[in-house]
Amino acid sequence: MIAYNNTENTFALFRSGNIDSDTHFHGVVKAVMALMESPVCLIENTNGKLQVDQDAISFLMGLSQPVVVVAVVGLYRTGKSYLMNKLAGKKNGFALGATIQSKTKGIWMWALPHPTKAGHALVLLDTEGLGDVEKGDQTNDAWIFSLAILLSSTLVYNSRGTIDNQALENLQYVTELTERIKVKSSSGASAEEIEDGADAQFVQFFPSFVWAVRDFTLELEIDGRKVTEDQYLEHALSLRKGKDRKTLNYNLPRECIRNYFPSRRCFVFVTPASPENMPRLESMDERDLNPSFLDVTSSFCRYIFEESSVKTVKGGLPVTGRMLGLLAKTYVETIAKGDVPCLENAVLAMAQIENEAAVRDGLGVYQDGMKDLSFPMGIDEISKQHRHWDSLATKAFMSRSFKDEDGKYLKDLAEAITKHYSDLLTENEEASERYCRQLLMDLSAPMAVKLQQGFYAKPGGYELYCGDHDNIVAQFRSQPNKGVKAEEVLEQFLKEKSVESNSILQADNKLTDQEKKIHEEKQRTAMLEQEKRNETERLQQAEKMLKDQEECHQETMCQLQAKKEQEAAEAKREMERALESKLQEQQQLMAKGFREKEEAMREEIQTLREMEQARQREQMEQQQKVLQRLTETLSSVAKSYIGYKMAREERKLVEHQARLERNRLKQSGQLAGGTVEGRNPDRGSSSGAKQGGSSWQGGPKASTQQQGGHKQTSSSQSSAETGKAGNPHHDGSAV
Repeated sequence: MIAYNNTENTFALFRSGNIDSDTHFHGVVKAVMALMESPVCLIENTNGKLQVDQDAISFLMGLSQPVVVVAVVGLYRTGKSYLMNKLAGKKNGFALGATIQSKTKGIWMWALPHPTKAGHALVLLDTEGLGDVEKGDQTNDAWIFSLAILLSSTLVYNSRGTIDNQALENLQYVTELTERIKVKSSSGASAEEIEDGADAQFVQFFPSFVWAVRDFTLELEIDGRKVTEDQYLEHALSLRKGKDRKTLNYNLPRECIRNYFPSRRCFVFVTPASPENMPRLESMDERDLNPSFLDVTSSFCRYIFEESSVKTVKGGLPVTGRMLGLLAKTYVETIAKGDVPCLENAVLAMAQIENEAAVRDGLGVYQDGMKDLSFPMGIDEISKQHRHWDSLATKAFMSRSFKDEDGKYLKDLAEAITKHYSDLLTENEEASERYCRQLLMDLSAPMAVKLQQGFYAKPGGYELYCGDHDNIVAQFRSQPNKGVKAEEVLEQFLKEKSVESNSILQADNKLTDQEKKIHEEKQRTAMLEQEKRNETERLQQAEKMLKDQEECHQETMCQLQAKKEQEAAEAKREMERALESKLQEQQQLMAKGFREKEEAMREEIQTLREMEQARQREQMEQQQKVLQRLTETLSSVAKSYIGYKMAREERKLVEHQARLERNRLKQSGQLAGGTVEGRNPDRGSSSGAKQGGSSWQGGPKASTQQQGGHKQTSSSQSSAETGKAGNPHHDGSAV
């Protein structure tokens, strides 16, 4: 079993916005990989059947950093594991073995922090030796070789002696790659089209190639002239002119290496120790090893560390440890079914899994960020928090998602966030309503006692009642942090109080009938004003929410545009690398007079260029469609919760304004007959009042409550209201 480190604390920091995604990934991988002190089996090979090791896959699934993957292949018992241990900086780890039996079975993995690339992981893959006489299964060897190519960003081929024709014939597996690896799915393309384009496309996705020649005893000379190790390799890969079968067979492995691996390097190692000391190479002190061997080993490691690139898949997309695990699982399962691994299908399958996880990550960031809000709160504050966490959620999604071609998963995230935000808005409204009702009950409790005692049942009682009534409204308005339902609850309170207000008014013998009528009309006008104030505030809230949602949408579009540009740049770099290698190969063929092969290479280059032009056109068209579709979708999602509210509030506001105007006209006609000093316009009238006793009786003091995991408190905001009864915008944070 592999030991795993708990990464929840680091992930929580990322979700809080205190650290960015790079810091998060760096922290996770250092914590996890520190526990991988020795190699583990990644792909088991039992009786010729390949299967992934679930513990190793689980480990990779927790590794979110980009990975540089170095795989070593070669004949069995040629010292492959020693090179891997040197790259790991360890004397032992991968089994060396001191007999003629092969020690490594399947593919073993060792994941370590990259020694020179901060924020990256170095994944070493040691493969089972090819040509093991005990196994005697060339098909199984071919799959091991193919998997090493599919999973690595640098492939090290390890051999002994010299690079001669026999050494190249031992590398026969490279000539079978078109039978073992498909770039594109067969759907939508003919077999001829797929085969014709395979050679041209392999160069885009294959790893860089390093030939490590062990126990080299010759001089690096060609025709009496000293050459470098790389020149030695290129000379060994030189082609012969001719069309006879012998020449074609001679050229085939060389052409495959030249065509498939654009970046080629060679390192020539002398024998590290005397023959009698070779069995104990693992335990020998470096001082006892051949200095020339140590020098080349140092150069080899330095090249791997500095020049080996991050593993990428089609489109130039960098591969993380998690994605590497998905690729390994997909490829091995495909082989087990008897099918040929397809790069395109593997990437699409990986994209679906990663994009679904990206939606969960983004939603988790949003939910974690919004869970500690204290309700009730004003629309400005909750909207501000929503914009902040929506942006971070989108960023988290973008950091993990890829090949979301039609924007489906981004749309899923937007819908999930909007639904959660809608639920929070409902919770906030309910909390505000509960708080305001309790506050009005507490403020009106002394007035209720006076009513029970008959305090207002006397001449001039209406005057006293109005004073207490106005005081309640003033105190309510001056109370801060009431939330978004303050005006609506106040309107309900005034309507319910209008019954007792009208009863006291009619019973007050101090007032004449004409004065009572004037008071009634003024109260009716005041109620309409309150209704208008309530509806205006609600409409402003809806407009504010819609504006904020549009800003969130624009932020999402900016992030999406940046991601698309990044993906396009990666794909362009990938194609440029392929074209550059093909051009170099073409120049070499021209220089050596291979006119037919040079012409074939020219056609390959033209094919690559046409493919790139078609890809760019398709990408541009698709990007425009995706952006347009997402713009429509996200706008629709944003308006789905808010639009119906705005339409309703607008209709209500128009109706209230018409009623208010009619009432003013009616009142102005009555006021012509006399004038009476007006009261606070927030007092209720009998218009629209419920019959019966008021439900606003004194009760327990408003207290902090817990609802839906969110705190509800009267001190959730720092801003205070002005308390001016005539100012409908007194509470800038609420209504």
